[in-house]
Amino acid sequence: MEEALLTRSSRSLNQKSSESIGFERHGSSFQAIVDELQSPFSTITFPLVFSTLIAICGSYVFGHAVGYSSPAQSGIMKDLGLTSSEYSLFSSILTVGGMLGAVLSGKIADLIGRRAAMGVAEVFSMAGWLAILLSEAAWTLYLGRFLLGCGIGLMSYAVPIYIAEITPKRVRGGFTALNPLMMGFGQSLAFLYGSLLNWRILALIGIIPGIIQLPGLFFIPESPRWLAKLGRLKDFEASLQRLRGPNADITQEAAEIKDYTLFLQYIQQEDGFLNLFRRRYARVLIVGVGLMLFQRFGGTYAFLFYASTIFEAGGFSSTIGTIAAAIVQLIGTTIGALVIDKYGRRPMLLISSVGACLGCILTGLAFLFQDFNFSKVLSAGLVFVGVLLYLGFLQVGLGGIPWIIMSEIFPINIKGAAGSLVILISWIGSLIIAYTFTFLFDWSSAGKAASIGTFFIYGGICAAGILFIATLVPETRGRALEEIQDSLVRSMQCNVQ
Repeated sequence: MEEALLTRSSRSLNQKSSESIGFERHGSSFQAIVDELQSPFSTITFPLVFSTLIAICGSYVFGHAVGYSSPAQSGIMKDLGLTSSEYSLFSSILTVGGMLGAVLSGKIADLIGRRAAMGVAEVFSMAGWLAILLSEAAWTLYLGRFLLGCGIGLMSYAVPIYIAEITPKRVRGGFTALNPLMMGFGQSLAFLYGSLLNWRILALIGIIPGIIQLPGLFFIPESPRWLAKLGRLKDFEASLQRLRGPNADITQEAAEIKDYTLFLQYIQQEDGFLNLFRRRYARVLIVGVGLMLFQRFGGTYAFLFYASTIFEAGGFSSTIGTIAAAIVQLIGTTIGALVIDKYGRRPMLLISSVGACLGCILTGLAFLFQDFNFSKVLSAGLVFVGVLLYLGFLQVGLGGIPWIIMSEIFPINIKGAAGSLVILISWIGSLIIAYTFTFLFDWSSAGKAASIGTFFIYGGICAAGILFIATLVPETRGRALEEIQDSLVRSMQCNVQ
């Protein structure tokens, strides 16, 4: 029975793959959206666009939270009298909340739905921003940062999963790219605003997306795939019809989703966490976890949280550097979103990782030259170029594409548990990097083994990530979610047999 269902599901998916792949090979993700809009049979409808826009309000909150601590550092330390170690705790406690949100994210999204999960996440985020805004003591600042972490930890799973599950495969690349695009915009604008505005005003800006998202969630449909998983077929068809338009023929797409959901019911009665480690899921788990590990331990949060500190230590103006970093991140984010489906996920990840590796090396060389009193001007210039190079290339691919791939590769039956695990590991990595950066930085810049200093370590991890991406990460461009997941699960089953 299982083999028959698997064959039937695969045949249906393979018959539809060539058309969709061909469609997206001829342009960027947003060109695909333009082409689809011009088609008389366009699947881009107002409910689809509106639902996506409401969802990515949460993406902006995520980016704003991550980008907040660097530009707000001097103002908060001065107004509240925090020491460097106390502010380091403030920066890193976001990741503690993120870990808690990650642990609960998959379960919450599977239990109450993707739409309600985004609502819960936004409530936590808004409460966190309010606590930071009104803080007069360190403990309220920490509480706010922790609540904000819980919110974005949950949001980091619910948003990309929801967008991937509601979007037609021919334009999924463009729509899912909006999630990392808005994360990048949030980070970049936080850097930019933070160099011009008071830290309390910057916290107030973080509340605005929630004011839009919370009421908006009442007017968007639930994920059809989540409804299909629960067996709520009437609601599933109604949601899919609403997203595709009242006159759209959803028969083929609905049958494809139903077939794959039925197949998953036969290969498992296994929504539990331990079932993730079955051999059939080995590759998807390795890819999902590996991408997040290389992204985090390659120095992402060190550069994002402590950019102003790095500029100052390298002898470059933190104000000018922060503004330039904001501009470069905006450019990188936009480029990444525009070309993700023209060149594919893997090539963009490879290009991004190479650029990030080079940025780490240049930044490391800057502090190496500084240790040997080689040239202050050269050191400052290398710090400026290295940080901008890292942040720009990070936003091109490595910063956002792992989230897109995570939303695409996990089968619906393990998506909650797998997503929680991957995001938990991501936040653990963020905590380790955010909290240890200052200690590593002091160690490597004190003349002790400077040749293998902090940024060279990050660069080495980025280099290892290049090999990982080249050998293990699949290309998912232009393929239906069920087709991607089916091929990855089948590849491991064939290896077992």
